Amino acid sequence: MSQALSTSNTADTAATVVSSAASTAVRATVRLQLHKGFTFDDAAATIDYYAGLGISHFYLSPIFAAREGSTHGYDVVDPTRISPELGGEAGFRQLAGKLRAAGLGIIIDIVPNHMGVASSANPYWQDVLAWGAQSEYAHWFDIEWQNPDPRLTGRLLLPVLGEPYEAALASGVLEVRFDADAGKFSLSCYDNLLPLSAASYAVALRGQPLFEDTADRFASLAPSSMAQAHEQLAALAATPDGQVAMKEVIARFAPHSPAGPAALHALLDRQHYRLSWWRNAAEEINWRRFFEVSDLAGVCVEKDDVFEATHALAFELYREGLIDGVRIDHVDGLAAPGTYCRAVRTRLAVLQPERPGELAASPAWIVVEKILTPGEALRSDWGVDGTTGYDFMDQVGAVLHDPHGERELRTLWRRVTQDAASFDDHVRLAREQLLAENFVGEVDALAWLLQRYAATIGVAGRDVAPAAIRRVLVALLVSFRRYRCYLEDSADAAYAEGAPDVAPASLQADGPPDPEDQAVLREAFYSACHRLHFHDHALLREVTGWLGMAEPGAVAAVGDPALQRRAIRRSQQLTPPLAAKSVEDTAFYRHAPLLSRNEVGSYPMNAAPDVAAFHAANVQRAAAFPRSMIATATHDHKRGEDSRARLAVLTEIPGIWSGLVGSWMSAHQHLRATVPLPGGGLLASPAAPDEVILYQAIFGAWPQGLGAADKNGLRALADRLAAWQEKALRESKTYSTWMLPQRDYEAACKAFLDHLLCGEAGAEFRSQMQGLVEKTTPAAIANSLTQTALRLMSPGIPDLYQGTDGFDFSLVDPDNRRPVDMAARRTAKPDSPLADNWQDDLGDGAKAHLIRMLLALRREQPDVFYQGNYVPLEVTGDSASHVIAFARTSAQGQLVTVALRHAAIFEAQSEATQAESVWGDTRVILPAGTPGQAAQWRDVLGGAVVEADAAALHLSQLLDRSTVCVLQPFGLTSPSRN
Repeated sequence: MSQALSTSNTADTAATVVSSAASTAVRATVRLQLHKGFTFDDAAATIDYYAGLGISHFYLSPIFAAREGSTHGYDVVDPTRISPELGGEAGFRQLAGKLRAAGLGIIIDIVPNHMGVASSANPYWQDVLAWGAQSEYAHWFDIEWQNPDPRLTGRLLLPVLGEPYEAALASGVLEVRFDADAGKFSLSCYDNLLPLSAASYAVALRGQPLFEDTADRFASLAPSSMAQAHEQLAALAATPDGQVAMKEVIARFAPHSPAGPAALHALLDRQHYRLSWWRNAAEEINWRRFFEVSDLAGVCVEKDDVFEATHALAFELYREGLIDGVRIDHVDGLAAPGTYCRAVRTRLAVLQPERPGELAASPAWIVVEKILTPGEALRSDWGVDGTTGYDFMDQVGAVLHDPHGERELRTLWRRVTQDAASFDDHVRLAREQLLAENFVGEVDALAWLLQRYAATIGVAGRDVAPAAIRRVLVALLVSFRRYRCYLEDSADAAYAEGAPDVAPASLQADGPPDPEDQAVLREAFYSACHRLHFHDHALLREVTGWLGMAEPGAVAAVGDPALQRRAIRRSQQLTPPLAAKSVEDTAFYRHAPLLSRNEVGSYPMNAAPDVAAFHAANVQRAAAFPRSMIATATHDHKRGEDSRARLAVLTEIPGIWSGLVGSWMSAHQHLRATVPLPGGGLLASPAAPDEVILYQAIFGAWPQGLGAADKNGLRALADRLAAWQEKALRESKTYSTWMLPQRDYEAACKAFLDHLLCGEAGAEFRSQMQGLVEKTTPAAIANSLTQTALRLMSPGIPDLYQGTDGFDFSLVDPDNRRPVDMAARRTAKPDSPLADNWQDDLGDGAKAHLIRMLLALRREQPDVFYQGNYVPLEVTGDSASHVIAFARTSAQGQLVTVALRHAAIFEAQSEATQAESVWGDTRVILPAGTPGQAAQWRDVLGGAVVEADAAALHLSQLLDRSTVCVLQPFGLTSPSRN
């Protein structure tokens, strides 16, 4: 392990750990976003508040050294050091000690898939830039050194220039510098310093008699001798003659001198990297990135030494008892996710007995960031506790929507936007566009590997044309509906890359193909057939077979297994970013009949499944992953949990919303500017889809209590929405993109937004929007409280995203990562009781109180939540569709949860007739054998006592004045309401 983690404070920290070791079981987490403005010390200042809510663990964003000024920590530059910006090792130890003293623990977020490479702070990437394939760290990164492009053979593309290379040479943004103290040359490139190769030192120094011998030494230098050579050069350059000579050396490459650009170009041509305009990355990149982000390089943690080096610090933190588990970021980006997860689990299990005191009794908690597509389940053999909760966020969000209203909103979308395409159509079109514009280099690299593989299978591959391979490959990728397959995990091969002559696990005779992977590949194959001329079908079948599809009874030609293994690995690491970018970062911004369903982990075509589907998902989680994280908000969500809850109300009032949208689009025609399109023609801006999406975004983000005449509040909202709007327009890739922003269109859309929220022309709109928000607030709050209760009472480990103990109407990042006003959170008084009527529970305190009460239940009755059963309860009667009810049972206790859904109907009922007219004969049927079927039940939230009648509970007793109740047999201890 690296020496980064000192042992100076180990004994003191261990003593604190042992003193409160019983608290290590993960019960409920709070996600905190760490950065320079919110450090370990700032996190420590919130311990008392979150402990009072009932949180058991701080779930921290990445803590390892990241790019300077990082606001999220996922651009890790050195996984062997704790970030000095966050407080370093000392600050982390202090935080861990204070948490243990309060009975809490820590879960950290690790980033095995990639590293930040945009700055000189990453020593491993800098070494690769300096030494190329000779670097001891070259194998850490997934670089294709043997490239079909001769300009990149033995070099890596470095697409960091803000302008074409020729312009950069002449503009002065590239300058050779010499660090006299270190004896090192570097290339200044904007605000970054790039190393120069040893061979280029020789080029630079030749011509100066004083440095001739030194130049010869650098010309044949090995990496191991570089440090000594730098010392000698520093000493020589420090002499009076050396200082003069070095100035002359640097002057030769001055960009504004007559011969400077040519000399600089010749020097740069000797580097192990090829500088390039950033726009060339999509087509020329020859190394694996995170998605399409050229600041983040993929890491080969499948190699044993890389795994050990990049995980040593995390493992040591666990061994010392400073952390209790890990969240694994972007697990689908790894070469073999399942095998990686098992390796992490095995290592933590080996270290567990070495943890201090009673901590040795608790296994590590491991969850993975994984998006599950419809019909997909997390693999059961990965050795993890579950996902990070996107799946639950989808399930609980969906059940709050009314399917009838959702269909009407789809009709509205088609009518006002003239967009008859389905969401799936938009995903397909997005995939085609991304493959043609954003992932060209990745597709070319995979096609080239397949071409090389075809050449090794003998005469059968002789007539396979490269262009044909690429054509069928694109059709297959467009048709791939899941994030990826897991072919290399299916036979549980050793995690190390292994001997290169070993065939992929899915193709080995002793490892039968995984049925799920095979079904996914076959579905993609048959779908791709519809996209291709029948003449290409035979080659498509071959290519899909090379990528792992096995056909019973078929005898396929076998080529070089090492090439096939690389091709399969590369394809499985390409489909996840393609899926994420096409769905979450493109189609979500193009097709939005209802923004609340365009959320990470969701599939909008499944907009409103019934309560039975929600129960089925909970039953499955309770059986397979009872300790999976369950969340309703994350640092990656598209909009806040309460914004989605409010937007869901639109499915209950589709007629009102449709009428307003129609009137707004008509009334605002004069506010649309006409802008030229790049390809010719004119466009009224915003276009209809962007306008309809904007109205939804305003409705969802409108702060509670904001008045139509509040100029400052409206200006603040407009600024937040303007940042969201720019991102939305570029992610859509319809009229603007990140690569080629269309400033005229963006400016016209922003002006439209400003008119609506801040201009005189938007006065009526603002009044109507305020009225709509106020009218829907009771139903929206009901949705929020129900969503909160379901998260806290369902099987799994509930996560509280920072600040969401109050109502959260945030937008996509960076809006959802704004600092939390902890003073306001404390002022909200989570210990205050709920109002007598749920329609009055409009303040933040109601939500915080609900969280505190239900987390107390989890603390007091762990057997019910973690060893007990989840039992869906039948609801009968007039308003059964407005209720979700279930029981959590064990031999030690029983809890019944009853929650309201589709609450807008209550707004039409007077308080005097509400219970009778809405609930009628609606009842919750207690399951047979329930202890105390005929007994009294106490609502632990409100304190009311109700009595079961013929093994049923009447809703008029439960939800006449509440949005949720949690019952336990009367006489049992319940959490304090004070």
